[in-house]
Amino acid sequence: MPTQATRLSDRQLKAVKATGKDFVLSDGDGLQLRVRASGSMMWNFNYREPLTRSRINMALGPYPDLSLANARKKAAEARELLALGIDPKAQRDEVRQAKLAETEHTFEKVATAWFELKKDSVTPAYAEDIWRSLTLHIFPDLKTTPLSQISAPMVIKLLRPIEAKGSLETVKRLSQRLNEIMTYGVNSGLIFSNPLSGIRAVFKKPKKENMAALRPDELSELMIEIANASIKRITRCLIEWQLHTMTRPAEAATTRWADIDFDKRIWIIPPERMKKRRPHTIPLTEQALALLEALKPHSGHREYVFPADRNPRTHANSQTANMALKRMGFQDRLVSHGMRSMASTILNEHGWDPELIEVALAHVDKDEVRSAYNRADYIERRRPMMAWWSEHIQKAATGNLSASAINQTRDHNVVPIR
Repeated sequence: MPTQATRLSDRQLKAVKATGKDFVLSDGDGLQLRVRASGSMMWNFNYREPLTRSRINMALGPYPDLSLANARKKAAEARELLALGIDPKAQRDEVRQAKLAETEHTFEKVATAWFELKKDSVTPAYAEDIWRSLTLHIFPDLKTTPLSQISAPMVIKLLRPIEAKGSLETVKRLSQRLNEIMTYGVNSGLIFSNPLSGIRAVFKKPKKENMAALRPDELSELMIEIANASIKRITRCLIEWQLHTMTRPAEAATTRWADIDFDKRIWIIPPERMKKRRPHTIPLTEQALALLEALKPHSGHREYVFPADRNPRTHANSQTANMALKRMGFQDRLVSHGMRSMASTILNEHGWDPELIEVALAHVDKDEVRSAYNRADYIERRRPMMAWWSEHIQKAATGNLSASAINQTRDHNVVPIR
């Protein structure tokens, strides 16, 4: 029969002193006190794992913070679990993880971790939109909710009022973003499954609508309204810049002087600011360069061509042009993004190569290899088309109503920005 271990006593424990090396005192039934060379003491429960039968030490707590009596209670609880075939250390870790999830793995904290990855794969403007939507619609209700407690009924209840207002596109985007966050939680080992995987099916689907755009014969009306509108000249130049370059609102608003090559007469938009995360090069016409010359005195010493009003160190908002168009009376007739559609229609109607038009609009070529191979060639082939487009805009402005035309007619004298 195995030798019965001598039980420890409080008096004995109080007399324990460091010896300069580690040693173990046994209380029997797996309970041990490990004494470190430094003098610190830790209770351990030594046992065999139920399935593998390998030896495991489970720390119970330091002595004297954990008394002899309480250490024996903890060891007795562990032995009860072992009698049921349960690994006490594994179960304790699961309980701790669950408690940690309630405090550390809240929805907001997991969403923040997800967003840190997500924002590197989208444009800054789109990243701002993502975070703004979560802050406005989701965080007020789910901010401190543990990720493990997020359920489909909970989120459906949260999104129903948004659906009732008719904001179906918002519901669609929120559903998509919530799904990505929950999938991130699954992949990070924080939850076992994504309860929101099919949530979009319970909401009305938004009708796909084209961006509001003017008819080709209404371009002249647009240019006259821009010239006569009571808007800041920097905003006027931004609208015309977007029109001449056929860029998206966020791409135009975030134009940087460092990305303009005046010698080669090109604007190179880096991939992080493009919708498809690919660099985009735009040949600059005389009119586009004239706009830049007009802006140099105002922002040439800054990073961005179109600085924000409140903080000139950053760029104009991507919605600046859109809001200006609304104030001009184009609500429901034209959005700033719709100027790209108008350019595409006009260029196609006048017989320009559809392939060159698609490249100018930075639409992804399905044949990526072919697209990369032809990129440099397309820049030069696009120059005549872009020049024709700028001249068409200028004619629509009756020759001297556009900011670029004004600058050209003054032998490139600077147009004051007010």
